[in-house]
Amino acid sequence: MESFEELLEVSTRIHGHICAGQVIGVRMAMEGLGRVGIDDPKGKDRKKTYVLVEIDRCATDAIQSVTGCSLGKRSMRWVDHGVMAATFVNLDTGKAVRVTAREESRELAKKYAPQTVEKYQRQLDAYKVMPLDELFSFQDVEVTLKECEMPGRPIRRVECEECGDWVQDCREVIQDGKTLCRGCAGNRYYKEL
Repeated sequence: MESFEELLEVSTRIHGHICAGQVIGVRMAMEGLGRVGIDDPKGKDRKKTYVLVEIDRCATDAIQSVTGCSLGKRSMRWVDHGVMAATFVNLDTGKAVRVTAREESRELAKKYAPQTVEKYQRQLDAYKVMPLDELFSFQDVEVTLKECEMPGRPIRRVECEECGDWVQDCREVIQDGKTLCRGCAGNRYYKEL
């Protein structure tokens, strides 16, 4: 795996700017991968790397850039919990670790970057050097993934009996004996005009 500095540079370029979330995401991904035994996530280990992210913020872009996992490859899943956390899974061994950014690291930033006056810059500077156990908490966990959540080609595609949209990856809903997309089953995120 590349060095922290190299990974941060790539992540920053992909994300569009440097920020504390980029530093957290890069360090979180590096440590999470290491703890589950993945050394080369974009090379020889790419088919056994799976990540669940719990927040849709800057750190997620960094985690994607370090791990090579993505929603499009189905090797990354967003679990909308709003927590600065991610779970790294080795699909070959089943080993998984949940890494959570510690809230107290925000205050600890004063200790590691006392010369930096501006709060967000101080956090960015401090998170680069802060010991991992002060920046993160780690939990060994078990993650059960259903067959239709795994990377690879869709297991099945079915047509919604209401609107005709095709639903992939076991996301259909059976309601009143009909196969429906989630929108027609009442979970539409948009309103037709």
